[in-house]
Amino acid sequence: MFKDECEILVRAGKGGNGLLCFRRETHVPRGGPDGGDGGDGGSVFVEASMSLNTLTGVAFKRRFSAGNGMPGGPNNRGGKDGRDVFVKVPVGTQVYDRDTGFLLRDLKAAGDQVCVARGGRGGFGNKHFASSVDQAPRKTTNGGEGEQRKLRLELKLIADVGLAGLPNAGKSTLLSRLSNARPKIADYPFTTLTPMLGIVDTGDFSGFVMADIPGLIEGAHGGAGLGDKFLRHIERTRAVLHVIDMDPPEGLPRPAEAFLIVKEELGKYSPELASKPFLVVANKMDLTGAKKNLAKLKKACGAQVFPVSAATGEGLKKLVNGIAEFLREHPPVKQGSSSILDE
Repeated sequence: MFKDECEILVRAGKGGNGLLCFRRETHVPRGGPDGGDGGDGGSVFVEASMSLNTLTGVAFKRRFSAGNGMPGGPNNRGGKDGRDVFVKVPVGTQVYDRDTGFLLRDLKAAGDQVCVARGGRGGFGNKHFASSVDQAPRKTTNGGEGEQRKLRLELKLIADVGLAGLPNAGKSTLLSRLSNARPKIADYPFTTLTPMLGIVDTGDFSGFVMADIPGLIEGAHGGAGLGDKFLRHIERTRAVLHVIDMDPPEGLPRPAEAFLIVKEELGKYSPELASKPFLVVANKMDLTGAKKNLAKLKKACGAQVFPVSAATGEGLKKLVNGIAEFLREHPPVKQGSSSILDE
């Protein structure tokens, strides 16, 4: 099951209490204070991992608690610190404070992490309070409480190219022919219900990552069809690949109209997404009426158009080379993880 949003509760550990204790040894009168400090409570971290591609595991668990610190011991022995907890999430996860809505960190690279709940400080034992004027203090402090926070996690897949188009445009077939992904393929609308990622091999010991999302229809920004909730997964892409059915059934939008519908839906969701560099794939060129629609599509989109047939393989090699060259001309903007937390 693919899950790209969830809410969780994180709770850090409580600090251990300081100990009230005095040294007791044979032939040592008036032994001084030797109560140790308590250990610090464990903290909770959220960390990005390349081995995950969905928030499903985190969503099912829901609650994450770190260990409590142990109390101080005699002979000035400090208590053991509580165990830290690391919540592993996919790369591309944004971590929000649910109550305030603040973005705590955008985990854009493997290994990025953020402390979302800090453990309580350990309390002081009576040894800590010994001084020249109070050589036998009977004072200690308790450990501090750990932080607790409700989080909202939102996953945005990280890919180089994102596929966009109307339902049944052939995006899933194209992804399966170009990459290692195996999406569901059928001859009815909305066979793709969740985003899919695939790695495309360019044949020169390199490649790029391609993302497919469920098809858009007119009014998707208002909830029509599957809506636009999956568009976040192509927000991070360097380029958008518009996939157009060049011979749609009677009653469905013509190729040029289909391109304009999807372009408009992207703009209503995010002007930034609509302004991304894009290429156009004229798919299903093996069908009878496809060629007569090609000129109109080229005129409507004003971008480079690649005539292909994902079903027969026609034009796919040229498409891969074209995308690779396009990506070289549009290098990624170097971005680290962002945070509002002072760490």
